[in-house]
Amino acid sequence: MSLLDTRERRRASPPPPPVAVRPGLGRRIRAAKWSYLYLAPMAVLLLAFVVYPIFASFGYTFYRWNGIGAPGDYVGLANFRQILHDGIFWGAVGHTFVYAFVLVPVQLLLALALALVLNNPKLKFALFFRTVYFIPVVTSAAVVGVVIQLMLANFGDSAGSLLAKTGVGDGQIDWLGDPHTALAVIIAIGIWHTLGYNLVYFLAGLQTIPAELYEAAKLDGCGPVQSFFRITIPMLRQVGVVIVVLAFIGSFQVFDLVQVLTGGGPYFATEVVNTYIYHLAFGGSAGAAAQPDIGLASAASFLYGLLLIVFSALQVLALRGISRRRTVANQ
Repeated sequence: MSLLDTRERRRASPPPPPVAVRPGLGRRIRAAKWSYLYLAPMAVLLLAFVVYPIFASFGYTFYRWNGIGAPGDYVGLANFRQILHDGIFWGAVGHTFVYAFVLVPVQLLLALALALVLNNPKLKFALFFRTVYFIPVVTSAAVVGVVIQLMLANFGDSAGSLLAKTGVGDGQIDWLGDPHTALAVIIAIGIWHTLGYNLVYFLAGLQTIPAELYEAAKLDGCGPVQSFFRITIPMLRQVGVVIVVLAFIGSFQVFDLVQVLTGGGPYFATEVVNTYIYHLAFGGSAGAAAQPDIGLASAASFLYGLLLIVFSALQVLALRGISRRRTVANQ
């Protein structure tokens, strides 16, 4: 190839597209100033009531302090060592993870199934049923706990007798007083109480799927099951990731329901980390100490926070790995 041919080819070829230059941080902030202005109140409240207390309480982890007066009994890392050697703390961690890993999958499956039913345009009184399933969400967990306690106190024996007729148990079941059933009862109530959140999320995701996709799939001969796995599930993937993350975050924060129903008992069988920290901070029969100890409670909070950070990092890595494998498989 001669030099003349090369020059002619360069002249004939179109010039390369200009490289897009990303604007600087200051220019991007100015471009989205109204968005930041709307977010400012929430950011200020988050810094004041979430971020600042986290860092402010870190200093208390080095003191033996009952919360009255100024902390003066410096103990160094003794609070962390005591928490790490406390079997009740690790039992509470285990109960919290059992609560989350049982509640989230069951609840998400139920919420998705109900969302598919309630999203059917042919269903009558759909708005009524959506309201019915969402009512427990707006009801206080304390109220739910009191009502459930009354129901179990009055009808618990009847339910036990019904199970005895099917061969389960002997009819005498103390639902919240038996260490073998108390945590399962709390998980079941938790599934029912927060089901409406995920139901609303799935309904919102289903309503973003174009109806033309289902019509085209129907013309191609796809049945409801094939449409569900080839259209609904892929289109809900992004929403599903957010729902899973939010569901786990909410499950790891379980406190009020356990505190009202059992207070962590019987025999620490339902003690979760948040009730454990509460009992350490304000005293009680559960936890490593019966007297209030803000230092121990702060140390337990930081250790639990580190565990959740590690779990969140593993969760993010796992989701990224799944997303990359699916991207490679679709190419």
